[in-house]
Amino acid sequence: MANCEFLNNKGTFKLKNPENNSYMYFPIANEAGVMSSITPTLNGDCKMNQNTFLLAPVSSEELHNNKSSRNFWVYIDGLGAWSATGVSAAQQAEAFSEDKEETELEAGIMWHKIARESKKYNIKSEIVSFVPSTDDKIELMKVTITNTSNEAKKVTATAAIPLYCRSADNLRDHRHVTSLLNRIETIDDGIIVNPTLTFDERGHKKNTVVYGVVAATGDGEKPVSFCPIVEEYIGEGGSFEIPKSILLNEEFKVKANAKLEGYEAIGAIRFEDAIIEANESKTFIVAIGFGDSKSDFNSIAESHLKEIAFDKLLEETKAYWDKKINISYETEDKQFDNWMYWVNFQPMLRRIYGCSFLPHHDYGKGGRGWRDLWQDCLALLAMDPSGVRGMLLDNFGGVRFDGTNATIIGTKQGEFIADRNNITRVWMDHGAWPFLTTKLYIEQTGDIEFLLEKQSYFKDLQVERGTEKDTLWDLSQGNKILAENLEEYKGTILEHLLVQHLTAFYDVGEHNNLKLHGADWNDALDMADEKGESVAFSSLYGGNLADIAELLKYLRDVKNVKNIDLAEELQVLLTGNNEVYDNVEEKQNILKDYCNKCRHNIKGKVVNVDCDKLIANVEGKANWLKEHIQKNEWITNKEGYSWYNGYYDNNARRVEGDGESGTRMMLTGQVFTIMSKTATVEQVESIIKASDNYLYDNAVGGYRLNTNFNEIKTDLGRMFGFAYGHKENGAVFSHMAIMYANALYQRGFAFEGFKVIDTLYNHCNNFDISRIYPGVPEYINEKGRGMYNYLTGSASWLILTVLTEMFGVKGEMGNLAFEPKILLKQFDVENKAAIEMNFAERKLKIEYINEGKKEYGDYRVKEIYINGEEYKFSEQPVIDRNVITSLDENIKHTIKVVLK
Repeated sequence: MANCEFLNNKGTFKLKNPENNSYMYFPIANEAGVMSSITPTLNGDCKMNQNTFLLAPVSSEELHNNKSSRNFWVYIDGLGAWSATGVSAAQQAEAFSEDKEETELEAGIMWHKIARESKKYNIKSEIVSFVPSTDDKIELMKVTITNTSNEAKKVTATAAIPLYCRSADNLRDHRHVTSLLNRIETIDDGIIVNPTLTFDERGHKKNTVVYGVVAATGDGEKPVSFCPIVEEYIGEGGSFEIPKSILLNEEFKVKANAKLEGYEAIGAIRFEDAIIEANESKTFIVAIGFGDSKSDFNSIAESHLKEIAFDKLLEETKAYWDKKINISYETEDKQFDNWMYWVNFQPMLRRIYGCSFLPHHDYGKGGRGWRDLWQDCLALLAMDPSGVRGMLLDNFGGVRFDGTNATIIGTKQGEFIADRNNITRVWMDHGAWPFLTTKLYIEQTGDIEFLLEKQSYFKDLQVERGTEKDTLWDLSQGNKILAENLEEYKGTILEHLLVQHLTAFYDVGEHNNLKLHGADWNDALDMADEKGESVAFSSLYGGNLADIAELLKYLRDVKNVKNIDLAEELQVLLTGNNEVYDNVEEKQNILKDYCNKCRHNIKGKVVNVDCDKLIANVEGKANWLKEHIQKNEWITNKEGYSWYNGYYDNNARRVEGDGESGTRMMLTGQVFTIMSKTATVEQVESIIKASDNYLYDNAVGGYRLNTNFNEIKTDLGRMFGFAYGHKENGAVFSHMAIMYANALYQRGFAFEGFKVIDTLYNHCNNFDISRIYPGVPEYINEKGRGMYNYLTGSASWLILTVLTEMFGVKGEMGNLAFEPKILLKQFDVENKAAIEMNFAERKLKIEYINEGKKEYGDYRVKEIYINGEEYKFSEQPVIDRNVITSLDENIKHTIKVVLK
């Protein structure tokens, strides 16, 4: 196999014989709700949500087990049937022989083209698939059949799309019974299915979705006949790979305006026999999709089933997504630049697909989690910051007054739903992420006043940080915390952040680190909810508290805010000193007292807190956490390596260090002690040595999440039940590896940070090993295969790291600052490295010119030019925001930053 070859600087790539690889799939979707996956043989599914699947749901294993794929057949007079997608028993039998058909994939953002050529039949197909970026709820295919022989061929063309048309729950549950609900109708252009009822976990309800397939030739000729029922299409003893009606070229007897009931449906659409002259082509357009009525499919046929309309809409869709991805890179490594273009796109995919609607992401029923809301915003702040303020404000409505948060997130922005299943699981890391995103937003925009905006708090059955139930609450009261007067209480965003961090500070285990509860970022650390502790995230909360104190100082010193309004109940959490903080029982009692005060409702009274006192209190807690971890969690093993212990298990035992079966080390604790500045510079150097020795493995993409504990550690988490080198147990987990790079860059260890990213990128870009299309996967398994591609929070962190740390383009209270950490080898032959991005609603191209060909650490920013005119700066290379906003918003501006 050859690697993916990029064809331009917009991520478009091609790959020969892609079907020679298992588990390959590609996303095509739109923001109107259509979510499709497509393989090189056009397997995959198409759906709107968990209960609205047009094509049958597929997990990663169904990609090769499932015969129910999109297909297009050509019966060639005198030769027989040939599948334009390669999905026939005969073609698949030749997959590993000399007669294998040549295929080539070409794909770009949200479009997919596969070409296939048969020497045996002297015929070639080219199939372009995409989902329009409009509000249309359809997926489009253009099939071009070319006669590559020197003689004319008579062909019979048939589109064949099996129609599932129901909830994913019915894949096994009531599969046959739900087919009895089908009402199938043929129209002039195709076949529609309108089930009478939905038959899923929501109960028996009248169905409101019409599913269908419509098709025409490229110049608008309508089909001549149909075969809408699966069992008639495949014939007795047949299958989708050897359909009797196709292989025997049987006549399709159903015409337009027929109605059938109670069978599995297929969009089998027959066209008039055609003569394709030598070296000539014939084109067909197929649309599959969702509607509210039959007339919707008539409209689809009228507007989309012509080649000229298809091509125009495809170009508009390409332009739409290209405009969305308004960040790009120019370095010495053009492959890296293109690979990053796909990484840029991944957060957008997760906004559309959630974490469940691609084949590897088969572990849920849709939607995003709490972390996803905040981490996807990191990328949006870099690419499309418009609307982020409102998004952040709405998201804070999911915070409970005990510092935890809603875990069921609705489809609308800011919609949070009470858990009717009575599950009280709490992830202890959840309170830390909103601040990281909010801090980035404030740095990028200078909008410090956002901290003083007000938002409500989420309320449901859970109280006391998931340990108790509020028996006085029921859903009729609504999902907002109320004051004693039964009016909805709203507190500032700053108050929300303090609630999240102060409650966590007091929520400690017996070693005085923050309790692990149901898990932290690593969801598989889920079996230590009684005595488990997360030192790793204790350090992150500590770093956040220090940064909150800095923002408070800015409010005080620059915005002249002398007092902060806080809910009266928070005074409990603002008590204490180091003597109190050292006492585990006293801290736990303080938290219990606070939780009791806000168990059902709160008073609704606000107290005026002196800003200086609040800063001192928050800063004191931050310093205590840092000193506590430094004093108690720095370990040295018998081989002389030193690093931070990250966890305690459910038997209250330290997890890392020398174990009975070898060294136990986890990456997470190193990342957050470095990032929070808990680790000293000397300790960072020691951590790097230990990580390189115990966790680094170039063969699988870099830094593993942990060493092999050689134990099914049921007092810590399910991850230890996984095979080592897979998922959370010792795989290269991209998210934490990239956060490790980010932490290293932040602390000035640019060479080491680059090594993390470069190893991961080179592995993913080596298709022969990673077996994935461009982009960063969730993790890399023991064989080196990329797993769970596209939908991963690591993409947001990689964008953030490359933009703000590697290129060093960052906000400084709304101003534009430059702190590049680009290595000498990253500059191109012209000694240049560049990045295009949006800042302050202006399109900018930042060009770094390394005139002296100096290495990182030896160069400094000496001169800045905006559109050719020198911009004078004082000590730090920062451009005032007003200068940026004075630029024309309709054109791209070049900022040249000279390094000497």
